[in-house]
Amino acid sequence: MGAEAGTLTFMVGCPDKTVTEERLKPVLLHMGKNVVHCGNYGTGLIAKICNNLLLAVTMVGACEALHLGAKLGMDPKLLSSIMNISSGRSWSTDTANPIPGYIPTAPSSKNYEGGFAIKLILKDVGLAMKVAKDTRSSLMASALTEQIYRHVSNYERYSTKDFSVLYKWLSENH
Repeated sequence: MGAEAGTLTFMVGCPDKTVTEERLKPVLLHMGKNVVHCGNYGTGLIAKICNNLLLAVTMVGACEALHLGAKLGMDPKLLSSIMNISSGRSWSTDTANPIPGYIPTAPSSKNYEGGFAIKLILKDVGLAMKVAKDTRSSLMASALTEQIYRHVSNYERYSTKDFSVLYKWLSENH
């Protein structure tokens, strides 16, 4: 979605901030709207992995909360509207909302096509889990998120869809 809209954020790791600002930023701004110098080599990748890890966890939370609300009789579009003006607001609710038809540009409104495929979110969560293990960091919510997406990706009809398809999987299977 960000690539199509030209709103990507590029996280750059290199020792010289001047290289980022003077040489890379003008080129990268043709494809996105933000270029952030993160520090030395590798720090851009750290920022990307951590950002996508948070995205994966918040999407699981959004899907589960919206699914629970629907099961309890709440209109998921109304619940989404409430979340988006309250403390539950996140990119997963206000930009890539998993409720079909709520946001016309979201993958959920396009049969969960396009967007961030489950296999890609699994790759990034897997990278985060690997470095967490290497640094002896405990990422409990992230480990559960990885298990959830790995399970859903085993279903052929969901495996190539945007990761917000978790909402559809919950609705159809629980």
